[in-house]
Amino acid sequence: MSKRAPTTDRPPRADEPEDGGAHDDAADEVVTAVLTASRLLVAVSARSLASVEETLTLPQFRMLVVLDTRGPMNISRLGEHLDVIPSTAMRMVDRLATAGMLDRAPSPANRREILISLTEAGRRVVGEATERRRAEIARIVAGMPRTQRGGLIEALQAFARAGDEPLAEGRRGTDVGW
Repeated sequence: MSKRAPTTDRPPRADEPEDGGAHDDAADEVVTAVLTASRLLVAVSARSLASVEETLTLPQFRMLVVLDTRGPMNISRLGEHLDVIPSTAMRMVDRLATAGMLDRAPSPANRREILISLTEAGRRVVGEATERRRAEIARIVAGMPRTQRGGLIEALQAFARAGDEPLAEGRRGTDVGW
């Protein structure tokens, strides 16, 4: 017996997610716009890593960012956040630990569990690459009409929330709230 959401006669509020039912041309336009923007953002990210003295792949950098934004975690949880199997995550951890960007230590709560965390070098790499990305994104945003920037903020914050992505820190190290 399948569970269905209760039906209501009221239309969904603007801030409620859709149920994913019927094909929606407007949603398809949003998907296309996000795909296009993601290509640009991947290119910006790749360029920001190209100037970091260590050679990092985007997946390795993503691992560093996950640990920077979410804190130390075990290999299983880290793999879940990266959507990779634990053995793949472990190979990435091994490479980044060898490069001095990650550290492994027994968990204070369970000594059989190993927690992976960033070293100062790992934090420095994330900070430098993020500042490079911030500068390039600021240049792109400056080319946008001012009247459209507020809508972009709102849309991207909703998109990040829907994808369970923690908000990036503001320039002064404080969270830009929603």
